[in-house]
Amino acid sequence: MPVAGVVPAAHPQQPAADLLVRNAKVFTGDPGRPTARAVAIRDGRVVGLGDDHDVAALVGPATKVVDALGRRVVPGLNDSHLHVIRGGLNYVLELRWDGVRSLRQALAMLREQAGRTPKGQWIRVVGGWTAEQFAERRMPTVAELNAAAPDTPVFVLHLYQSALMNRAAVRAAGYTRETPDPRGGQIVRNRDGEPNGVLLAAPSALILYSTLAKAPALDASGKRTSTRHFLRELNRFGLTSAVDAAGGFQNFPDDYATVIDLARSGELSLRIAYHLFPQTAGQELADLRRWTETVEPGDGDEWLRLNGAGENLTWAAADFENFTEPRPELAEGYEAEFEQAVRLLMENGWGFRLHATYDETIRRDLAVFEKLAAEGLFPGGNRWLFDHAETVTADSLERIAALGGAVSVQNRMSFQGSAFLARYGAAATAHTPPVRAMLDRGLTVAAGTDATRVSSYNPWVSLHWLVTGRTVGGTELYPASNLIDRETALGLYTTGGARLTGEQDVKGVLREGCYGDLAVLSEDYFTVPEAAIPDIESVLTVVGGRIVWASAEYEGLDEAVPPVSPQWSPVAHFGGYRSRGAHQALAMAEAVAESEEHRLWRAARGSGPVTPAPFTDPCFAH
Repeated sequence: MPVAGVVPAAHPQQPAADLLVRNAKVFTGDPGRPTARAVAIRDGRVVGLGDDHDVAALVGPATKVVDALGRRVVPGLNDSHLHVIRGGLNYVLELRWDGVRSLRQALAMLREQAGRTPKGQWIRVVGGWTAEQFAERRMPTVAELNAAAPDTPVFVLHLYQSALMNRAAVRAAGYTRETPDPRGGQIVRNRDGEPNGVLLAAPSALILYSTLAKAPALDASGKRTSTRHFLRELNRFGLTSAVDAAGGFQNFPDDYATVIDLARSGELSLRIAYHLFPQTAGQELADLRRWTETVEPGDGDEWLRLNGAGENLTWAAADFENFTEPRPELAEGYEAEFEQAVRLLMENGWGFRLHATYDETIRRDLAVFEKLAAEGLFPGGNRWLFDHAETVTADSLERIAALGGAVSVQNRMSFQGSAFLARYGAAATAHTPPVRAMLDRGLTVAAGTDATRVSSYNPWVSLHWLVTGRTVGGTELYPASNLIDRETALGLYTTGGARLTGEQDVKGVLREGCYGDLAVLSEDYFTVPEAAIPDIESVLTVVGGRIVWASAEYEGLDEAVPPVSPQWSPVAHFGGYRSRGAHQALAMAEAVAESEEHRLWRAARGSGPVTPAPFTDPCFAH
């Protein structure tokens, strides 16, 4: 579709582009050519950059030309730690409170969903929110869940700290007076010993995961549709790649079958590099050995590829990040089995990633690596990294660098920072995690969200945290010395993630020969007020030259996806993340509801009219 200023060349000197985005403020991420006005893509790769007239020769009769209308264009975002595979399998079954700004509205959504959810199904609110985001600054109560949904099981996960269940969910999960507390978890009880609907990670989150796993799952077809819609939701925010960190209750190969099927049929709209995570304590070495004998990192293609092992290698080596609880003490002697796992991977050319929240865990792991370094296994050319690393120290960063490691940070503190601050104080919080120090040390650092069970999958919430050091509720966590500028933060979401998967030569920048992955933003990330960064979305997302998301003036240009199913899905009615426009509409609805409640209160006391006054528009009063 030609637009003003660009017309098909009569005799193009080179093959025409498939897609041209023009009239844009392009940030390329390439120091050699940091800006441009137009980007041309052919066969999935960038083939031209420059002003509109520089790329005009690449326009042919079949070229799709998109006018960016002066908007900001950035390289496609890459979440370096996202549970995208697991999240996709369940997305359409979840009621998302991501971005909802009042508990009143969250409970109204819950009440409305209860009226649509069929018997036998659960309502599940699974991460992406925190009490601090609500105007009321509190969590719901079990009583409020019971009132909103008296007969439909409701499970509400709050970070990795706790979960709330209504009476119907307690029954559906099979919890009774006789049910013992699992190791590291607590079933909170009434005085009579009966479960009261509160589950606590104390500090292990396995009680939360295992309870959620009792809810009904989708069939293979449903998982396929759910995953496509989750990927589309990620595309909505400009995400074009993600590194899947595996996680609990994500078995290989069974739970990977959906994305493998979508990759084979060319229906992935997000590039995924995935990891393999041993699921059963005591069986970790057997799993790792079997995987190293059957698959290897790099297997796959540019859309779906194996990246390595982790984020756990052995369960005994994993700490937990419930900041309302004291730091967990890991078992003595876990290093022996952990060393075997690391040795096996390094000797077979496998990279890995490690969940480590606290420096105490990182130091113990590094001691194992340094022992293996004496045998020449570190640095051995295999990519490896620590995930999270909230309390990592300067000394540990030096040791990580010496061993050739990297770090992937997530904005868990934007959701859990207030809890950390309350427990450990402002001085410790000021460098949790020390992102600026990591970069100053020269480490490869990438950013992500750890969605969907803690943080929201919205990357702009994470970028806001990196730039401002504030929680979603506005609490200031960091001094200026631990903040980074917007361009640096964006680099953690583009080139940083590409380095973790060894794709830095083709991904993360807009340069000729690199993947044609980009996002046209609703607002200019580099100039909007800091408070507006979380409200940014993409109006046009391109992956490999394919338009996978389009809104605003571009609505209808993207690829079609099947309708959300089942019909009662919360996503079918409410969608996913609650956008800025939705916030305004909800605020208006709440204001109207509160006004009506106040009128009824006054009427009941004889101080106001029993019936509301009719609405009169003066324009039509004559």
